[in-house]
Amino acid sequence: MNTKLLNGNQLAIEIRKEISKEIEKNILNKKKRVPHLGIILTGNNRSSMTYVNSKIKECQNIGIKSSLIHLPVGCIEKKLLEEINKMNQNPLIDGFIVQLPLEKHINQDKIILSIDPNKDVDGFHPENFGKMALNIKSFFPATALGILTLLERNQIKIPGKHTVVIGRSRIVGRPISILMSRRSNSGNSTVTLTHSHTPNIEDYTKQADIIIVAVGIPKFLKGRMIKKGSIVIDVGINSAKNEKKILGDVDFYSVYGKASYLTPVPGGVGPMTRVMLLKNTLIAALNRKDEKN
Repeated sequence: MNTKLLNGNQLAIEIRKEISKEIEKNILNKKKRVPHLGIILTGNNRSSMTYVNSKIKECQNIGIKSSLIHLPVGCIEKKLLEEINKMNQNPLIDGFIVQLPLEKHINQDKIILSIDPNKDVDGFHPENFGKMALNIKSFFPATALGILTLLERNQIKIPGKHTVVIGRSRIVGRPISILMSRRSNSGNSTVTLTHSHTPNIEDYTKQADIIIVAVGIPKFLKGRMIKKGSIVIDVGINSAKNEKKILGDVDFYSVYGKASYLTPVPGGVGPMTRVMLLKNTLIAALNRKDEKN
């Protein structure tokens, strides 16, 4: 079987152009200030720093202003909460994120709860998450929204399909399972949510029309675990030991040729996650109540 690669890089370029046109049409031409994304980064996690730098560069390329607050290793929780409150209260910040993961001494749930839901462009606040579950307009988590958009723009029909999600994180697994099952043209899928502790997981993956893998284990999904013609979305980003390359959660070469569609790593879901964050920031800017510069 000829496997088609779902090119996230290429699609992200198209969506960036759409966002730029939207900014020009509905913000610049109306003499409004440009969208402004705030980013709070703690510690010196190399992956987080790389990811934040890429977001800042994306903002520059697309016409969105960005501000970075970088707190040192060992920063106390109180200081982080103070910075979050400043962004909550700052009328010039349309939306902001607190880059995850946080250091172990910081209560992640407390941090997420402290973010103003109207500025929560990561879509992690329980208010936004609950609205998403109820199919009410809200900010969707960027990776889940990116996966959904990747499927839609490649004209992959979701309704009636059996989707198996591997991984149950609040960032990917849980939100994408909700979005894939909601009552809409980009949902209406029958979803099975599995994880690394699911026994005999192959019993589920071999029945799946769509498999979304976000379990954080390199090469977890093998070709023998899927049926011919299935659609495989690899969300994994894993550092290879003793190698300067990134591995996905899918064993690419054993799945390639058996799946009908497959996302590469890198270049698949990653670029879509970044551009969906920018789209959420644009939405936040368009939702702002003040119309003055």
